[in-house]
Amino acid sequence: MDKKTIKKSVYNFYDKVAREDKKVSGDVKDLNLSLGYTEEDLKNIPKESQLGLGCGNPKEMAKPQLGEIIADLGSGRGMDVFLISKSVGDSGLVIGVDSNYNMIEKAREIASNKNFKNTEFRLGEIEHIPIADNYLDLLISNCVINLSPDKEQVYSEIYRVLKPGGRISISDIVLKKALPEEIKEDPNVYGT
Repeated sequence: MDKKTIKKSVYNFYDKVAREDKKVSGDVKDLNLSLGYTEEDLKNIPKESQLGLGCGNPKEMAKPQLGEIIADLGSGRGMDVFLISKSVGDSGLVIGVDSNYNMIEKAREIASNKNFKNTEFRLGEIEHIPIADNYLDLLISNCVINLSPDKEQVYSEIYRVLKPGGRISISDIVLKKALPEEIKEDPNVYGT
């Protein structure tokens, strides 16, 4: 399957989620707790940003510090951006990057309505991160890099945007064995 088909499938899935205000089936809070978020974390994250689409808590291992500049690849409505913004304080900045315009607009609306002043959201692909070279102290991602058909380019970009000595914290899924061809050739698998 070609990269363009994969990217289109992923975009269409998340665009539908953004437009329809769709969340995972079941209890999003229980899912988030099972992924490593604490009750305290969930109290500090706007409910409307919690979609239940992650696969872990990248903040837990990242240890964000006061004043740091951090980016979240595939930020969606900003769940992890809002959580980490508390750790960096007013002197820090957390940048959400997402390829879906509707997700970015909803995240910006939540940030404005909830008065998150140390966050911003940028439209862009994770293969071409819209951030200057050597700018970030930390980069996080929550179950997004697996969706890219060009992971080598994603990691090259991560290296480019991190300051020397910068850190990454990625929560994602990996394959333990090859998928059957019928699954690999189904573009809908990438978006779900």
